Amino acid sequence: MAEKSKFVKESMVVKSELLMPNDTNPFGKLMGGRLMYWMDIAAAISAQKHSNCLAVTASVDNISFRHPIEIGGVITLTAQVTRAFKSSMEVYIEVTAENIPKKTKTLTNSAFFTFVAVDKFGNPISVPEAIPETSREKELYAGALRRRQLRLILAGRLKPNDANELKAIFDQNL
Repeated sequence: MAEKSKFVKESMVVKSELLMPNDTNPFGKLMGGRLMYWMDIAAAISAQKHSNCLAVTASVDNISFRHPIEIGGVITLTAQVTRAFKSSMEVYIEVTAENIPKKTKTLTNSAFFTFVAVDKFGNPISVPEAIPETSREKELYAGALRRRQLRLILAGRLKPNDANELKAIFDQNL
């Protein structure tokens, strides 16, 4: 029997990587695909911590590359479930790059991933409710339903008129 609820903080994952030559492009900057791989792993671990079971990636929102990350930089990924639905979980992930000798730290990326908890046969299973505590957790939790409805509309799985949280955006009378 699954737990009924868990605090958002219980799903937090912090993962660091040292940017090495095999992680870079010909310009000595982090390859985007390598970063997306690390983000997916950190987010998956966060979803698994929340659901206490295997979780598979269902979608990834926009990943914008705000600042290049140079070889030798330390990348820290922080992932945490923002909200849980029936079997899916939204996970927010932030990436910072740190130049330790220069004592600089920069937020380089952030994204929302959606994971679905599955049983050993790959069938979706229920997940615990996510309980936010801090003001930031509450802010992310509050926006999660709107983001979910937008994802479902873009995937063709929800009609705009059925998206109660987003109706104002799609209202033809605006």
